Amino acid sequence: MFAVIKTGGKQFRVAAGDTITIPKLALEAGDKVTFDEVLMLTREGGVEVGAPGVSGASVSGEIVEQARGPKVIAFKKRRRKNSRRKRGHRQDLTIVRIGAIALNGETIAEAKAPVRTAKPADPAPAEAEA
Repeated sequence: MFAVIKTGGKQFRVAAGDTITIPKLALEAGDKVTFDEVLMLTREGGVEVGAPGVSGASVSGEIVEQARGPKVIAFKKRRRKNSRRKRGHRQDLTIVRIGAIALNGETIAEAKAPVRTAKPADPAPAEAEA
C-alpha cells in the first residue's frame, strides 16, 4: 500500500516505513508531521484518486534530520567580454520517515519496527588446565 502526497510543490510516492527527502519544513528533528494533501491512495480494496485530494486521508511521519543538498555551481560566462559569474547553492532539505497512512482516522498501513535479534553470547573460553 502506498500514497502520493504533495508537499513543497512536489509530489512524492510514499509507503509506511519509507524515508524521503523533501524541501525544508520549519520543524525540529524528532517532531511529528502530518501531510493532509494526499493525491492518491492504494489499499487492498483498490485505488482512490482524489480530485484534487482524497478527502479524509492523511500521512504521518517523523522528522529524522534537517540536511542540505549537494552544492550546485551556477557559472555564467560571456565570451570575449571578460565577464564571468560563479555562484554556489545548497538546497535546505528535511529527511522524513513515514510512519502511517490513514483514511478517515483509520490506519491503513503502519510502519513496522525493525526486527532485532540478539546475538548469542560468546561462551567464555575454557581455562586451559596444565
